[in-house]
Amino acid sequence: MKSLLIFLVCGLLLAGGVIFGWRPLSQSDGPDNNQSGALVTSAERRDISSTLLLTGEVVPAFQVDIKAEVGGKVKELHAATGEFIKKGEPLVTIDDTDILTDKSAAETEIAGAQLAVDKTKGNYDRARALFEQKLISKEVFKNLEADYAISQNSLEKARARLRTVEDRLRKTIIRAPSDGTVLDVLVNEGQVVVAAASVNSGTVLMNFADLSRLLINSHVNQVDAGSLKNGQEIEVNISGEKQDALKARIEFIAPLATVKNNIKGFEVQALILENSDRLKPGMSVSMTVPVAKAENAVSIPVSAIFKDNKETVVYVRKGAGSPERRRVEVGISDLGFAEIRSGLDEGEEIFVVEPHAEAKKS
Repeated sequence: MKSLLIFLVCGLLLAGGVIFGWRPLSQSDGPDNNQSGALVTSAERRDISSTLLLTGEVVPAFQVDIKAEVGGKVKELHAATGEFIKKGEPLVTIDDTDILTDKSAAETEIAGAQLAVDKTKGNYDRARALFEQKLISKEVFKNLEADYAISQNSLEKARARLRTVEDRLRKTIIRAPSDGTVLDVLVNEGQVVVAAASVNSGTVLMNFADLSRLLINSHVNQVDAGSLKNGQEIEVNISGEKQDALKARIEFIAPLATVKNNIKGFEVQALILENSDRLKPGMSVSMTVPVAKAENAVSIPVSAIFKDNKETVVYVRKGAGSPERRRVEVGISDLGFAEIRSGLDEGEEIFVVEPHAEAKKS
């Protein structure tokens, strides 16, 4: 991919050689006619920024599927798609008719259990007084004591059942877990829904999200992932827009590589620092990640750099237009220019295309 990119850039640079100050080397420049028409340019100082271009999708930092903890018929929907809801406000109400019946039965059971406790307590108190006076046997006293304990236990069970029913009753009103926006309503009033439990996932009632904090999810190939780090600020652009880029910051880089679209890479999440209505969940965006920067660096067009026997070389114009092959150390590069760290001085002229004549070796 990088070779293709360099090839395309070379074509653009050759087509616009005049812009960069390239000029053809005519026959009058030297006796070597093989160099006639070759293009040359000069090494110049400029600032170069190396960037990484990524794509990603906007997602809410907090998003949840709203489900019911009790099954039943949807009695009322309190929120519509796109509506902002504050934390604790109702979203959905489940019909509570059956649960109210269970509550009434639990209250009746408590009343009966309380009567049994009162009765057995009276018998127990009288038996204890008689036992202390040795007027009844120990066996009779222990039986009445056990009856009293059993009645107390039955009363506690009835109370626990009522608490369970009341808890189910509270859960018939499903409330917003935080401030947020209803992304989608997936049920209708009158529809029977299944409660979420360990044995099933339950019916999704709504999609709910906090849109005040947005993230960008991206899958970065393993080659480029090494250039990223947590806390790194990036620029975000929306496809087709000409407005200023938005700011974001890398918050998460997955520790384990995954395969997506047959490409092995790492999941990366960036937090959007400027909350703007320009960004909506589900939108695709492009990101520019600064990787390195060289200020006032000696630089040449990337089309003037060649590989020769695994060495990085340029061809310097010497004398009457004859080329000199010279090894160079290349630093960072952008789409047009590359930093030359050593092997070439500012102002030296170099060939933009590889000379056909055999170059002199330095």
